[in-house]
Amino acid sequence: MKTDTQTKAIDVFLEENRRFPPQEAFRKTAWVQSEEIYEKAARDPEKFWAGFAEELSWIKKWDKVLDWKPPYAKWFVGGKLNIAFNCVDRWAKSSLRNKAAIIWEGEPGDQRTLTYWDLYREVNQFASALKKLGVKKGDRIAIYLPMIPEAAIAMLACARIGAVHNVVFGGFSAESLRDRINDAQAKVLITADGGWRRGKMIALKKEADQALTGTPSIQHVIIVKRGEFPLEIQEGRDHWWHRLMQNAEAYSEPEAMDSEDLLYILYTSGTTGKPKGIIHTTGGYLTGVYATTKWVFDLKPEDVYWCTADIGWVTGHSYVVYGPLANGATVFMYEGAPDWPEKDRFWQLIEKYGVTIFYTAPTAIRSFMKWGTEWPAKRDLSSLRLLGSVGEPINPEAWVWYHQHIGRGHCPVVDTWWQTETGMILITPLPGITNLKPGSATKPFPGIEACILNEKGEKSETGGGYLAITKPWPAMLRGIYGDPERYVKQYWSKWPNIYPVTRKTENTSLCNGVYFPGDGAKRDEDGYFWLLGRVDDVLNVAGHRIGTMEVESALVDHPSVAEAAVVGKKHEIKGEAIVAFVTIKEGIQKSDSLVNELRSHVAKKIGSLARPEDIIFSADLPKTRSGKIMRRLLKAIAEGKVLGDVTTLADPEVINRLKQQYEET
Repeated sequence: MKTDTQTKAIDVFLEENRRFPPQEAFRKTAWVQSEEIYEKAARDPEKFWAGFAEELSWIKKWDKVLDWKPPYAKWFVGGKLNIAFNCVDRWAKSSLRNKAAIIWEGEPGDQRTLTYWDLYREVNQFASALKKLGVKKGDRIAIYLPMIPEAAIAMLACARIGAVHNVVFGGFSAESLRDRINDAQAKVLITADGGWRRGKMIALKKEADQALTGTPSIQHVIIVKRGEFPLEIQEGRDHWWHRLMQNAEAYSEPEAMDSEDLLYILYTSGTTGKPKGIIHTTGGYLTGVYATTKWVFDLKPEDVYWCTADIGWVTGHSYVVYGPLANGATVFMYEGAPDWPEKDRFWQLIEKYGVTIFYTAPTAIRSFMKWGTEWPAKRDLSSLRLLGSVGEPINPEAWVWYHQHIGRGHCPVVDTWWQTETGMILITPLPGITNLKPGSATKPFPGIEACILNEKGEKSETGGGYLAITKPWPAMLRGIYGDPERYVKQYWSKWPNIYPVTRKTENTSLCNGVYFPGDGAKRDEDGYFWLLGRVDDVLNVAGHRIGTMEVESALVDHPSVAEAAVVGKKHEIKGEAIVAFVTIKEGIQKSDSLVNELRSHVAKKIGSLARPEDIIFSADLPKTRSGKIMRRLLKAIAEGKVLGDVTTLADPEVINRLKQQYEET
């Protein structure tokens, strides 16, 4: 825990150093050295984005940069390209063929380095293996792997042949995997016999087999042999990765993909119980992640770049695989946790491999702070030249600690805001020109237009409100898989009476051309954005978005539970922790064992990241007279705040009883 002296020191530091200007040596070599780029991009955003697209390799150049019929955008219309070719072939067939593309270390310490030529051969062979199993353009492929090179190879092989990948985080439960396979109607599942986490074997294939009991669309299962993990093989359906590779052809022609062809589906939590299958396409997405990787991280050919995100999250898609490899970068990947076998594992890896760019989450940074400065102090971190933050707003104290103790005071910290839906970073410093402020994501990336709106849709130049993106951007989502109506309602209907209605869906729901990401924000006197977190019923737990309805549905699925309401409370490490208020059925007794059973039940249904921190049993939940649960009041109880107005409650005494009960736990 921090001492009062430490807290005061940080407060003084923040007061005296509100801005961190770029160091002159960094600025001189940065990709972006002048503020004029913002004005240039604003004058002609289509020309600006086309400039980045021209740095990629196209089979056929586009006829039109942007076709915008809100809420649907088409970027680089008529253009054809292949993402795997851009990420692999063009480097493998150049002087960079022997440059390291992926440097990987497993948690037990095993190591592999794949040059661009190695990656080219592996991606081609696996693409051929998929085609031999009958996979064709447009087929959906589920990927459920630990953080190993085969995860990137599988994604790139899918992109090579035009198959649509659906990566599922390896920490998700069998039921979560099953739901995502069935929603996408995946034809093939790619998994591993297992993986490692904090010294323990994770039997991934065993979990996958449970999911596969209810997945009629799956025809084949491909298994990467990670170690000696116990597993069962179903003849005819299950195939070992290495055996398929032995018999695969060495070359697979890259499919000419239309710029708007589907690249991947990635599921993210929503305000209902069903996760949303976010759709991303090809040309605009690659342009967006290529551009932001290059400029936000000031990526240079000699860099060793490490983004700690798992491949199962969008950060792993955009900033472990596609963005860096499209730039010809050397990417470091690590399988395990930061605190095994010791709490300096990340710093030991940076020292060992000479990592120059390090991109991680505020949750991790707060954990590093809690463990103490002695762990990074033991290691040589002098190779680092830039630090990044992603996943949730970073608190100023964590920013300063990160800057001082990991960056040794000389590394710029790029605090980035974006989402699964946006596909690419939208609000961020540019490290060669931005005066940094601890806790602020600073300004929109050039070519991005963002503002703060109130409930009425009125702009706020300074002050708080709702974050809004007012013009399309290349990597933007193209919809929710199989649910266009939800897409319009979720993201494009916040201010239907303020902005012109430009399109109507089949059931005449209003929409507009303003994207509402669901986050609160404020702007300061310098026009810098400060993200305030979610304003809807989505929690941000350790940088992972979890829908309250998902957790509530999982709880109510338990035979002892009649009703449940879930809220978030502030957590020193995770940012938010899950608190569940549960009403149990008649005849069921409250007990510690039931609490543990319910927590395990949620973990089984969704995954361990959704396990509630606290479960409070209640005879009643606070509801309005119309029957709506007032989660605002539950959140106030969980965070020990003043409760506010309770006049709309059907029974105001419920709140007093709950408050007393919560305080007694």
